[in-house]
Amino acid sequence: MALISLKDVRLAFGSPELIDGVSLQIERRERVCLVGRNGAGKSTLMKIISGEITHDAGDIIREQGLRIASLDQEVPQDLSGTVFEIVAGGLGNMVGLLTEYHSVSHRLSRGDSGAITELERIQHLIESSGGWQIQQRVETVLSRLGLDPDAQAADLSGGYKRRVLLAKALVNEPDLLLLDEPTNHLDITSIGWLEEFLLDYRGSILFITHDRKFLQTLAIRIIELDRGQLTDWHCDYTTYLTRRQAELDAEAAHNALFDKKLSREEAWIRQGIRARRTRNEGRVTALKEMRKERHARRTQTGSARMVLNEAEKSGKLVLEAEGISCFYEGRPLFREFSTTIIRGDKIGIIGPNGSGKTTLIKMLLGLIEPHSGSIRRGTRIEAAYFDQHREQLADEKSVMDNVADGSGYVTVNGKTRHVIGYLEDFLFPPERARSPVKVLSGGERNRALLARLFTKPSNVLVMDEPTNDLDTDTLELLEEMLMDYEGTVLLVSHDRAFLNNIVTSTIAFEGDGRLEEYVGGYDDWLRQRRPAARTRTEKAPKPERPRPRQERPRILTFKEKKELAGLPALIESLDAERDELYKMLADPEFYRQEGRRVAETNARIRELDNEITEAYARWEFLESIFNSQPA
Repeated sequence: MALISLKDVRLAFGSPELIDGVSLQIERRERVCLVGRNGAGKSTLMKIISGEITHDAGDIIREQGLRIASLDQEVPQDLSGTVFEIVAGGLGNMVGLLTEYHSVSHRLSRGDSGAITELERIQHLIESSGGWQIQQRVETVLSRLGLDPDAQAADLSGGYKRRVLLAKALVNEPDLLLLDEPTNHLDITSIGWLEEFLLDYRGSILFITHDRKFLQTLAIRIIELDRGQLTDWHCDYTTYLTRRQAELDAEAAHNALFDKKLSREEAWIRQGIRARRTRNEGRVTALKEMRKERHARRTQTGSARMVLNEAEKSGKLVLEAEGISCFYEGRPLFREFSTTIIRGDKIGIIGPNGSGKTTLIKMLLGLIEPHSGSIRRGTRIEAAYFDQHREQLADEKSVMDNVADGSGYVTVNGKTRHVIGYLEDFLFPPERARSPVKVLSGGERNRALLARLFTKPSNVLVMDEPTNDLDTDTLELLEEMLMDYEGTVLLVSHDRAFLNNIVTSTIAFEGDGRLEEYVGGYDDWLRQRRPAARTRTEKAPKPERPRPRQERPRILTFKEKKELAGLPALIESLDAERDELYKMLADPEFYRQEGRRVAETNARIRELDNEITEAYARWEFLESIFNSQPA
């Protein structure tokens, strides 16, 4: 029997229905990822499954005694108390006694002899209610997640707060764990830890994530919520993408044929008196049904259409840092770091939460000064800065006022547009564009900040955690834009696939105030640092610097990798087309057509010969670069 079954479940907050006749079963030991566009209703469906939201219609059947625990997308701002108190709160009625026992034990360990009598009383109450096993569960979960039970939650980083909330969800040993964007605000190390933890988890997991590498590692099944309905894919993420695209292509072809037929029937019904005399009532009825079907069709949400506002090129040298250091409360965030950034560089910055990544980019931008060392900046620099806390957005103002600074128009690449039309490119319908920023979801706030940022002409783009809360389609569009951007990019991100696809070099916080620079993205950083097997106390030789730019080994971009993978199929299709044309020329009947048709065919064969030659040359060129890359 399935852990939970949904049958024809519906929920509406207006029209159309957000959840439109959804059916789903989740079995034991499954790791299922729920995917879909921002606003598709993924979080709502999760809350229906957990019981937080009541559905309008349909049936939900849960296995008897089913335990479900959830980890929400956002960390509560008012999270307070000790780690032990918060985690024990996941146990319900026993939390008061266990928290009191832990507090009195702590007092006794500090020499408070008056706590002995109180401790004996609490121990008796816990024994009589069978609470020791539960106490052990709390301690075991805290140990597995590496948490200090006496730490104050308010003092923890965002990543550790999420770890505390995960511990609270796990302490009740749930059969089904619901995770909504669990990688948000986690650094790369914590995401890797979470992956390993969930791979070993014995229960079932239903999760939502925008992190493609996390998704690919964990999911054994993917369900997609699109236009209110679910489709089910028993495969990994890469296979899902291929199959899903084929289904969308088939749907588009079917809709095109349907619309063409509907158009013909609409023309027929309007032909006038002569047509009415011969009108087939069955055909009229069929037309009415076609109209209903077309009216009921829910089209897929459009993709964002974002365009960067590029400024005049900067000078060749963007900036040069020489021996810069920064300290916080006596400890070094980084020290004696030097780098040279050249126009067109795309540099990733990675490190644990709180290590100083944001401080480094602010220093490079000139927003704060280094405690020692110097930074020389190049000429004609126009920088645009995306801050991870979205502080550039005024909560009380509307989206359009935030983006256009109160004007009704924006100018991008020399073209003036009305701000409402511009925001529609970022998936804000007019009524949403007029809404205050404070009511937006996390993904909408990110898109609003991108819309504001891209109105500013820039040749240096600085992005601090831009991927949080973006759906995969918008994320991939942003990825392509940054790859095509002719300016310089400084990118702080925990999204490993995003880093791999964009950056040409990586600055990594390696601990003890040590910054190192590596050629390539996240995977390249892992490969280059792993052989050294460094510890925090080890004195390792500094790796060869990737500067100057012309000395770097050539690395294929994400776009070039896709091109290389598609070239064999392209050449095969061109060959097939040429073979068909040769067959036509070999048929005597073909020459009975107009002479122009024969000439066009011969001209097309010559074009194909050139295209095939060029494709082979391109394949050889890209393959030579791929084969020369570091192993």
